[in-house]
Amino acid sequence: MKFILGTKVGMTQVFDADGVCHPATILRVSPATITQVKTTEVDGYAAVQVATGEQKAARVNKAQTAHLGGAFTHVKEFRTRVNYDESVDGLEKGQTFDASTFEAGDKIAVAAISKGKGFQGVVKRYNFKGNKATHGQKHTLRAPGSIGATGPARVFKGTRMAGRMGSDRTTVKNLEILQVNTDDNVLLVSGAVPGRKGTLVEVRNV
Repeated sequence: MKFILGTKVGMTQVFDADGVCHPATILRVSPATITQVKTTEVDGYAAVQVATGEQKAARVNKAQTAHLGGAFTHVKEFRTRVNYDESVDGLEKGQTFDASTFEAGDKIAVAAISKGKGFQGVVKRYNFKGNKATHGQKHTLRAPGSIGATGPARVFKGTRMAGRMGSDRTTVKNLEILQVNTDDNVLLVSGAVPGRKGTLVEVRNV
Protein backbone atom coordinates (compact mmCIF):
# COMPACT_ATOMS: atom_id res chain seq x y z
CA MET A 1 0.00 0.00 0.00
CA LYS A 2 1.71 3.14 -1.28
CA PHE A 3 0.23 6.63 -0.96
CA ILE A 4 1.27 10.26 -0.70
CA LEU A 5 -0.05 13.81 -1.10
CA GLY A 6 1.32 16.36 -3.53
CA THR A 7 0.58 19.46 -5.57
CA LYS A 8 0.36 19.81 -9.33
CA VAL A 9 3.15 21.97 -10.72
CA GLY A 10 2.54 21.73 -14.45
CA MET A 11 3.34 19.60 -17.48
CA THR A 12 6.49 18.76 -19.38
CA GLN A 13 7.82 16.03 -21.66
CA VAL A 14 10.14 13.13 -20.92
CA PHE A 15 12.20 11.08 -23.37
CA ASP A 16 12.75 7.43 -22.55
CA ALA A 17 15.76 5.25 -23.43
CA ASP A 18 14.31 4.57 -26.90
CA GLY A 19 13.90 8.26 -27.65
CA VAL A 20 10.11 8.19 -27.38
CA CYS A 21 8.59 11.40 -26.03
CA HIS A 22 6.01 11.05 -23.24
CA PRO A 23 3.82 13.89 -21.93
CA ALA A 24 4.25 14.10 -18.18
CA THR A 25 2.76 15.94 -15.22
CA ILE A 26 5.07 17.27 -12.50
CA LEU A 27 3.87 16.53 -8.96
CA ARG A 28 5.72 18.04 -6.01
CA VAL A 29 5.21 15.81 -2.98
CA SER A 30 6.16 17.19 0.43
CA PRO A 31 7.11 14.78 3.23
CA ALA A 32 3.94 13.29 4.74
CA THR A 33 3.25 12.15 8.30
CA ILE A 34 0.85 9.44 9.43
CA THR A 35 -1.44 11.07 12.00
CA GLN A 36 -3.85 8.18 12.63
CA VAL A 37 -4.19 4.51 11.80
CA LYS A 38 -7.80 3.29 11.76
CA THR A 39 -8.67 -0.37 12.22
CA THR A 40 -11.79 -2.40 11.60
CA GLU A 41 -12.07 -3.40 15.25
CA VAL A 42 -12.04 0.18 16.59
CA ASP A 43 -13.31 2.39 13.76
CA GLY A 44 -15.32 -0.03 11.65
CA TYR A 45 -12.98 0.21 8.66
CA ALA A 46 -9.24 0.23 7.97
CA ALA A 47 -7.59 3.43 6.78
CA VAL A 48 -4.55 5.64 7.18
CA GLN A 49 -4.83 9.36 7.88
CA VAL A 50 -2.00 11.39 6.38
CA ALA A 51 -1.05 15.05 6.92
CA THR A 52 1.36 17.23 4.99
CA GLY A 53 2.38 20.87 4.61
CA GLU A 54 3.56 23.32 7.24
CA GLN A 55 1.05 25.60 8.92
CA LYS A 56 1.17 28.31 11.56
CA ALA A 57 0.22 26.86 14.94
CA ALA A 58 -2.14 29.80 15.58
CA ARG A 59 -4.29 28.78 12.59
CA VAL A 60 -5.02 25.29 13.97
CA ASN A 61 -7.12 24.78 17.09
CA LYS A 62 -5.68 22.92 20.06
CA ALA A 63 -7.87 19.84 19.63
CA GLN A 64 -6.77 19.32 16.04
CA THR A 65 -3.13 20.03 16.88
CA ALA A 66 -3.22 17.44 19.67
CA HIS A 67 -4.84 14.86 17.39
CA LEU A 68 -2.51 15.40 14.45
CA GLY A 69 0.61 15.92 16.52
CA GLY A 70 1.37 19.25 14.86
CA ALA A 71 0.06 21.99 12.58
CA PHE A 72 -0.47 20.79 9.01
CA THR A 73 -1.99 22.33 5.88
CA HIS A 74 -3.65 19.26 4.39
CA VAL A 75 -5.10 16.13 5.97
CA LYS A 76 -6.41 13.22 3.88
CA GLU A 77 -7.43 9.62 4.49
CA PHE A 78 -6.55 6.57 2.42
CA ARG A 79 -8.79 3.54 2.93
CA THR A 80 -7.55 0.04 2.44
CA ARG A 81 -9.04 -1.87 -0.49
CA VAL A 82 -10.14 -5.47 -0.08
CA ASN A 83 -9.62 -6.29 -3.77
CA TYR A 84 -5.95 -5.32 -3.48
CA ASP A 85 -5.40 -7.26 -0.22
CA GLU A 86 -4.19 -4.13 1.57
CA SER A 87 -3.73 -3.77 5.33
CA VAL A 88 -2.49 -1.22 7.84
CA ASP A 89 -0.10 -3.65 9.50
CA GLY A 90 3.28 -2.09 10.18
CA LEU A 91 1.98 1.48 9.96
CA GLU A 92 2.15 3.63 13.08
CA LYS A 93 1.30 7.20 13.98
CA GLY A 94 4.25 9.53 13.51
CA GLN A 95 5.85 7.69 10.59
CA THR A 96 7.04 9.93 7.77
CA PHE A 97 7.67 9.18 4.11
CA ASP A 98 8.50 11.06 0.91
CA ALA A 99 8.84 10.56 -2.84
CA SER A 100 11.18 7.59 -2.34
CA THR A 101 8.06 5.53 -1.51
CA PHE A 102 7.44 5.21 -5.25
CA GLU A 103 9.67 3.96 -8.04
CA ALA A 104 9.81 4.56 -11.77
CA GLY A 105 7.41 2.19 -13.51
CA ASP A 106 4.86 2.04 -10.67
CA LYS A 107 1.22 2.14 -11.73
CA ILE A 108 -0.78 4.70 -9.74
CA ALA A 109 -4.22 6.27 -9.41
CA VAL A 110 -4.45 10.04 -9.02
CA ALA A 111 -7.41 11.90 -7.50
CA ALA A 112 -7.93 15.67 -7.44
CA ILE A 113 -10.52 18.41 -7.90
CA SER A 114 -10.91 19.15 -11.61
CA LYS A 115 -10.78 22.63 -13.09
CA GLY A 116 -13.96 24.68 -12.62
CA LYS A 117 -15.49 25.91 -15.88
CA GLY A 118 -18.50 27.77 -14.56
CA PHE A 119 -22.00 27.62 -16.09
CA GLN A 120 -21.78 25.89 -19.47
CA GLY A 121 -24.22 24.83 -22.17
CA VAL A 122 -24.95 21.30 -23.33
CA VAL A 123 -22.55 21.42 -26.27
CA LYS A 124 -19.50 21.91 -24.07
CA ARG A 125 -20.83 20.08 -21.02
CA TYR A 126 -22.16 16.92 -22.70
CA ASN A 127 -20.74 17.12 -26.25
CA PHE A 128 -24.16 17.68 -27.86
CA LYS A 129 -23.97 18.10 -31.63
CA GLY A 130 -26.29 21.10 -31.79
CA ASN A 131 -28.88 21.86 -34.47
CA LYS A 132 -28.30 22.27 -38.20
CA ALA A 133 -27.46 25.74 -39.44
CA THR A 134 -29.90 25.45 -42.36
CA HIS A 135 -33.59 25.80 -43.26
CA GLY A 136 -34.43 28.83 -41.22
CA GLN A 137 -32.62 27.93 -38.01
CA LYS A 138 -31.96 31.05 -36.00
CA HIS A 139 -30.37 31.37 -32.54
CA THR A 140 -30.80 27.64 -31.88
CA LEU A 141 -27.50 26.24 -33.10
CA ARG A 142 -26.31 25.31 -29.61
CA ALA A 143 -29.74 24.75 -28.04
CA PRO A 144 -30.42 21.48 -26.19
CA GLY A 145 -33.57 20.57 -28.11
CA SER A 146 -36.48 18.70 -26.54
CA ILE A 147 -36.22 18.17 -22.76
CA GLY A 148 -39.46 16.38 -21.91
CA ALA A 149 -42.38 14.25 -23.01
CA THR A 150 -46.01 15.24 -23.64
CA GLY A 151 -47.53 12.58 -21.40
CA PRO A 152 -45.75 13.15 -18.06
CA ALA A 153 -45.73 16.93 -18.68
CA ARG A 154 -42.53 17.32 -16.68
CA VAL A 155 -38.77 17.11 -17.05
CA PHE A 156 -37.28 13.84 -15.81
CA LYS A 157 -34.52 13.87 -13.22
CA GLY A 158 -31.08 13.43 -14.69
CA THR A 159 -31.90 15.11 -18.00
CA ARG A 160 -28.71 16.47 -19.48
CA MET A 161 -29.05 20.25 -19.51
CA ALA A 162 -26.89 23.33 -19.06
CA GLY A 163 -25.37 23.87 -15.63
CA ARG A 164 -22.23 24.15 -13.55
CA MET A 165 -19.31 22.25 -15.02
CA GLY A 166 -16.09 21.12 -13.37
CA SER A 167 -14.88 21.42 -9.75
CA ASP A 168 -15.62 17.72 -9.23
CA ARG A 169 -13.46 15.09 -7.57
CA THR A 170 -11.93 13.15 -10.45
CA THR A 171 -9.83 10.00 -10.34
CA VAL A 172 -7.54 8.87 -13.16
CA LYS A 173 -6.27 5.29 -12.91
CA ASN A 174 -3.39 3.33 -14.43
CA LEU A 175 -1.00 6.22 -14.80
CA GLU A 176 2.70 5.39 -14.76
CA ILE A 177 5.48 7.07 -12.83
CA LEU A 178 8.19 7.97 -15.34
CA GLN A 179 10.79 9.44 -12.99
CA VAL A 180 11.30 9.98 -9.25
CA ASN A 181 13.47 12.83 -7.98
CA THR A 182 14.09 12.18 -4.28
CA ASP A 183 16.29 15.27 -3.87
CA ASP A 184 13.48 17.68 -4.79
CA ASN A 185 10.59 15.31 -3.85
CA VAL A 186 9.19 15.40 -7.38
CA LEU A 187 7.26 12.73 -9.29
CA LEU A 188 6.90 12.77 -13.07
CA VAL A 189 3.65 11.04 -14.00
CA SER A 190 2.68 10.00 -17.51
CA GLY A 191 -0.27 11.83 -19.03
CA ALA A 192 -2.55 14.49 -17.60
CA VAL A 193 -3.70 14.87 -14.00
CA PRO A 194 -6.98 16.57 -12.98
CA GLY A 195 -6.92 20.10 -11.58
CA ARG A 196 -5.19 23.41 -12.07
CA LYS A 197 -1.66 24.27 -11.04
CA GLY A 198 -1.33 24.12 -7.26
CA THR A 199 -4.17 21.62 -6.82
CA LEU A 200 -3.80 19.10 -4.01
CA VAL A 201 -3.37 15.63 -5.53
CA GLU A 202 -3.81 12.23 -3.89
CA VAL A 203 -1.49 9.55 -5.24
CA ARG A 204 -1.78 5.84 -4.47
CA ASN A 205 -0.70 2.59 -6.06
CA VAL A 206 -3.04 0.62 -8.31
